[in-house]
Amino acid sequence: MSNEVKSLIGIGVATLLIVVGAAFFFGGTSSSSKPAEKLSSDQLKQLIRSDSHVKGTKDAKVLLVEFGDFQCPACGASYPVVTQILNNYQGKVNFAFRNFPLPSLHKNAQIGAEAAEAAGAQNKFFEMYDALYQNQQEWGDSNKPMDYFEKYAKTVGLDVEKFKSDVTAKKYESKIQNDINDGNALSVNATPTFFINGEKISGGLPYDEFKQKIDAALSAAK
Repeated sequence: MSNEVKSLIGIGVATLLIVVGAAFFFGGTSSSSKPAEKLSSDQLKQLIRSDSHVKGTKDAKVLLVEFGDFQCPACGASYPVVTQILNNYQGKVNFAFRNFPLPSLHKNAQIGAEAAEAAGAQNKFFEMYDALYQNQQEWGDSNKPMDYFEKYAKTVGLDVEKFKSDVTAKKYESKIQNDINDGNALSVNATPTFFINGEKISGGLPYDEFKQKIDAALSAAK
């Protein structure tokens, strides 16, 4: 085999790896090329609950719901995209986060969800949500994730002793399981999975593709 042929093969393999890596980064193939999956009226009731954590305003025309895992790398990659959407569409988009930990893949996913819910009990859910995603690489594979969670709890202004007690006792295990049950009923089988006004998106999207879908939903809601 000539050096030229070997070089061409090497380029082809490298290109394939880049494509596969990008697909993994965004949680799968871009959903924009797939037919939109809309929920039924019964399924819409399972999309968000009265105790779900929601950021936004009551007048927003678009509801963005994420079923996510705090240790999931693809969810971590989607976090800045979601943050950018919420910053650029203030008053137009409400965001709800539902827990969908995958402990068989991510050993600290469940306790991460417990930490977020324990912070939520002190009205600091999204502050802990930010801390967990912004520091995912710090605590994700740690054998002592609580050491990090306590630090984040102090930073966001929680009653740390109550926080530790709630997480250790798995006080919000049933609430997390309710989120998982709803996700299963909605055919969520990977994280992140998003819903924009009921349209399902499996995997993350680049900002521009997310923006297109948000803009379309806003136009449809007028």
